[in-house]
Amino acid sequence: MRTSNPQEPARPAVRGGWRRIGAAAVGTAALVLAGFGAAGPANAAPAAKATATSSKVTWSPACSTPAKGQMACKALRVTGGTTAFQKANAHADAVTPKAADAATPSGYGPGNLQSAYGLTSAAASNGSGETIAIVDAYNDPNAEADLAKYRSYYGLSACTTANGCFKKVGQTGSTTSLPSSDAGWSEEISLDIDMASAICPNCNILLVEATSATMANLGKAVNEAVTLGAKYVSNSYGGSESSSDTSYDTSYFNHPGVAITVSAGDSGYGAEYPAASKYVTSVGGTALSTSSNSRGWTESVWETSSTEGTGSGCSSYDAKPTWQTDTGCSKRTIADVSAVADPATGVSVYDSYGVTAGWYTFGGTSASSPIIAGVYALGGTPSSSSYPASFPYASAGTSALNDVTSGSNGSCGSSYLCTAKSGYDGPTGWGTPEGVSAFTG
Repeated sequence: MRTSNPQEPARPAVRGGWRRIGAAAVGTAALVLAGFGAAGPANAAPAAKATATSSKVTWSPACSTPAKGQMACKALRVTGGTTAFQKANAHADAVTPKAADAATPSGYGPGNLQSAYGLTSAAASNGSGETIAIVDAYNDPNAEADLAKYRSYYGLSACTTANGCFKKVGQTGSTTSLPSSDAGWSEEISLDIDMASAICPNCNILLVEATSATMANLGKAVNEAVTLGAKYVSNSYGGSESSSDTSYDTSYFNHPGVAITVSAGDSGYGAEYPAASKYVTSVGGTALSTSSNSRGWTESVWETSSTEGTGSGCSSYDAKPTWQTDTGCSKRTIADVSAVADPATGVSVYDSYGVTAGWYTFGGTSASSPIIAGVYALGGTPSSSSYPASFPYASAGTSALNDVTSGSNGSCGSSYLCTAKSGYDGPTGWGTPEGVSAFTG
């Protein structure tokens, strides 16, 4: 049985060595901080009305509601309740989680995620020389410092500008001319770069910050990431489909030999763009919990309500890629694969810009997109003429993917487009990673 390892003990050496984590730091479960700190920047995202799950975990969107014509970030920040990670630790330690504070993590860390997706060995040995690009809008002035806190706590080697592991640029590639700062998108950025680190500790990280959250500016940031050499580009944002999408495909996402991952959305059943692009890997979301089965983990479709859960659906505009053969949608079907996204089973993130500095738990398909980008990076550089979105389809139905067969994300007449089935389905695609073999080619 694979060990689920909720308490994140010290790990074997990875790129400079794992630091032993103090038992008090990881053995004590704490509830998530219940809101923003007292003082934040003027453009700090408002504390939206929290949404309750059946397990009484509450959360709020990290970013403000986007203006018309702009993309929404997909990060969901937990504001209260007891997460799956905390429940596992409370059971193991025979203690009840304490009152909310930001002093210790309350979500899954690198060891948990690597265990859940069969990546422990690959994460220890693969990824050196590979660059994962994170594309988001606006500037996070604390990105590098917050990343250092995350990596230090979990015993990951330093990833800094000075040692060449970390680089932050604007959408034109400038390291000095950066966008205005935004607290909500900074939370998104922290989530994304922490998840890239969790899955591929040996990888370099390139953060490309778009001037604003329009598709045009985010698309230019994608192009800049590819120009700067990234072979894996994660995008944790999305919006309504439009008739312009096929032109955006050509302008921003048609990059053979580059694995481009995109969040499927957090509003339940329904197609979004750029997840609907035929050139990207559309990443759905699951609820991830420890289990007594041989894997040590179990997953189901993430759904909290009819409007809160992983996105999926049939595109109205994008053509179906040649490798996608489901028959219930004549155009592009979302999603291709999936990973953890339910805030109630969320991941730990360190963040400090516009919030009380400390540990937060996040969910949303903003988490699953960089996780899958990291898996591609562990699998190695894609061939120059390939479209890596096709790679999981070559492993469909094999042990290289964990088939998610329970749950739904909305109402579609029990169709596979919104209901988990054996084999392919919309909410989880072909499933979640079990090692890296389904993500190489």
